[in-house]
Amino acid sequence: MAHYAKVLEGKVVNVIVAEEGFIETFVDTSPGEWIQTSYNTHSGIHILGGTPLRKNYASIGFTYDRDLDAFIPPQPYPSWSFNSETCIWDCPVPHPEDNSKYYDWDEENRNWIVVE
Repeated sequence: MAHYAKVLEGKVVNVIVAEEGFIETFVDTSPGEWIQTSYNTHSGIHILGGTPLRKNYASIGFTYDRDLDAFIPPQPYPSWSFNSETCIWDCPVPHPEDNSKYYDWDEENRNWIVVE
């Protein structure tokens, strides 16, 4: 089984699991196109050591950049910058390495804050 994203005007509007043969013979008269995505790909890395596919697993609301052949998540905050190598958004301050606490991004102060 494989995953496919329905892309309409550059936006992912649906994601399904299907056999490759189904997609090849599927008659879909709705606008857009089906593009394969990999559940195991994130930031351009296949987490199981395989070949990464289109930088990130597609989700509804992502964009598909044909030039980069990549699925790109929405920008989480205006201060975050796009990384064209990983096709994800980098925050201006690295996330704290303390895993004993939960942190949330404070866009106004552009820093991580502890969530109590």
